[in-house]
Amino acid sequence: MNPPFYSGTLLADFVDMDSPDAVLDEVLFIMTLIQPQTDPSRLTNAFGFMVSLYQGQWPGERACNTHYHDLRHITDTMLAMVRLIHGAVLTGSRIKPGDVFIGLVGALAHDTGYIQNRVDSSGTGAKYTTVHVQRSMAFIEHYGHRYGLTTEGIEACQLMIHCTDLAVDISKVQFPSRAVELLAKLLGCADLIGQMADRTYLEKLFYLYREFEEGHVSGFRDEMDLLTQTLAFFPMVEKRLKHQLGGYDDLSQAHFARRWGVSKNLYREAIEKQQKYLELIVTHLDREPSEFLRRKRIVEKLLTAKQGQD
Repeated sequence: MNPPFYSGTLLADFVDMDSPDAVLDEVLFIMTLIQPQTDPSRLTNAFGFMVSLYQGQWPGERACNTHYHDLRHITDTMLAMVRLIHGAVLTGSRIKPGDVFIGLVGALAHDTGYIQNRVDSSGTGAKYTTVHVQRSMAFIEHYGHRYGLTTEGIEACQLMIHCTDLAVDISKVQFPSRAVELLAKLLGCADLIGQMADRTYLEKLFYLYREFEEGHVSGFRDEMDLLTQTLAFFPMVEKRLKHQLGGYDDLSQAHFARRWGVSKNLYREAIEKQQKYLELIVTHLDREPSEFLRRKRIVEKLLTAKQGQD
């Protein structure tokens, strides 16, 4: 008997997440729901800057060469962020247009620390895994004005990016305002739920293992060990979402109810399905993981390439 494909969710049906343009269109539409009079040009320009960065079109920077922390993860995070902001507004939070823009730039820039500059030709950006948050904060300090941020906006954006670091105790962070605190926590939520609700999340853990290996993140023997240990990551993330990040991931329910007429936290549903399917996989460690993880043939291609190197 062949193992089943793990089922998709309604979340995956709303937007073509493989198309950056489709994601931007949805983000801009949601912005009209949040602030009908908002000029879309600033956000469109900021998005274009980031896409060109990840595609290697900046003179001083190399194209993104990490396959877990890639452009798709950026667009996943940005869409999750604007959905959470919309949910926050629907449930009574007041967020100024300028602050919304800063939060979305934070989503776009939060993993730029994996990008290498042109003179750095050694390895990939994965070698910066343990310091990527600090490098991302340095990136926005250097390039923030290009995105239309003021000095104050750059500092706020850095704090938001800082709160995507899983090692940070957010209760000890000094925020300049309640708005910045809210947006920082929303970005922390968006970063987590965006990647874990991705339909190819479990397959991409094989990419993540390679990033960890190059970045000298210890504690994992191989890809299957990372898969197994990810079972413990799910409850850790749930605890962080609830206690460190204010439980703000639940704000997506208000968004989905207004935007699509579906009163559910579809991110949570997607993540729970990932967890259940991973539990099935680790009970069959004697089977080839490519039998269970078939989406986009990610695992099959990686294992075939690895066998060719042995």
